[in-house]
Amino acid sequence: MRQPERQKDEPVFMIGIAARLCKMHPQTLRMYERLGLVRPARRNGRNRLYSENDLARLQQIHRLTQDLGVNLAGVEVILDLLEKMERMKVEFEAEIQRLRKMLEEKS
Repeated sequence: MRQPERQKDEPVFMIGIAARLCKMHPQTLRMYERLGLVRPARRNGRNRLYSENDLARLQQIHRLTQDLGVNLAGVEVILDLLEKMERMKVEFEAEIQRLRKMLEEKS
């Protein structure tokens, strides 16, 4: 029987597994959480659970800090700007669809 496909935002990885998958120390993940760079879900208010999206964000933080030499304050600014750009893209695409629909209705 086939397993249902997991959503990328579904929290499933405990901190030890997430750290191993990202090749980081669990303490590093805790520090990133304290700084607000990543927000894992909590099970029973205690255990951190990371999603695939969280892992991708951790890898992005790692690339910025290790490969590009960006400090953590810079990482926070960059990630914030990237999130704003993504929201703007979604809003822009929705506006384009709305305008296309209006044009089709007038034709």
